[in-house]
Amino acid sequence: MVSNIHWLGHASFRIEGNGLVIYIDPWKLEDGAKGDLILITHDHHDHCSPEDVAKIQKKDSVIVTVAAAAAKLSGQIEVMRPGDELTVKGIPISAVPAYNVNKFRSPDVPFHPQGSDYVGFLLTVEGQRIYHAGDTDFIPEMESINADIALLPVSGTYVMTVDEAVEAVKAIRPQIAIPMHIGRHVGSLADAKHFKEKASVPVQILPVEK
Repeated sequence: MVSNIHWLGHASFRIEGNGLVIYIDPWKLEDGAKGDLILITHDHHDHCSPEDVAKIQKKDSVIVTVAAAAAKLSGQIEVMRPGDELTVKGIPISAVPAYNVNKFRSPDVPFHPQGSDYVGFLLTVEGQRIYHAGDTDFIPEMESINADIALLPVSGTYVMTVDEAVEAVKAIRPQIAIPMHIGRHVGSLADAKHFKEKASVPVQILPVEK
């Protein structure tokens, strides 16, 4: 079920299907397959990396992202806000809110404010609805997400803790969950293992690929 999903470390993934190569939040890549579709959840450097986008971008690549990240990139760009939907190269994409409710860089200043219009993505590839949560806490909007596969941050500090991610899968009820946002400057494989032990749905910890 997840054989076409490749974890590239942190929150970065390559997904193959529908004859396309799709990247989400490419960061610290070695040269890889060129991307037909590049999705970027927000403008922070570990998610929006112009240098990494350049490694996988080709003339007809389409970048789908938020306004703050679009300002750092060039090429064919589609800008989305939370709640938007569009279809790119035959792939239906929904932009889902992503924000913090209890992770703050200073008093009352969240790392990912709701007003910044950061997103997660829900996309359908080979008939599977894949949800990449982006950088977020467990938020009420997750109750209405219908996903077969959920890619969820579990590291805490800037995003959901393991226990918060466990609550998220109870709300989303995917067929399988894949932990992310670990292994580079925050979070560890131990967080992924704890999530697997506690989650109410099957969890697959993917190996990091190049």
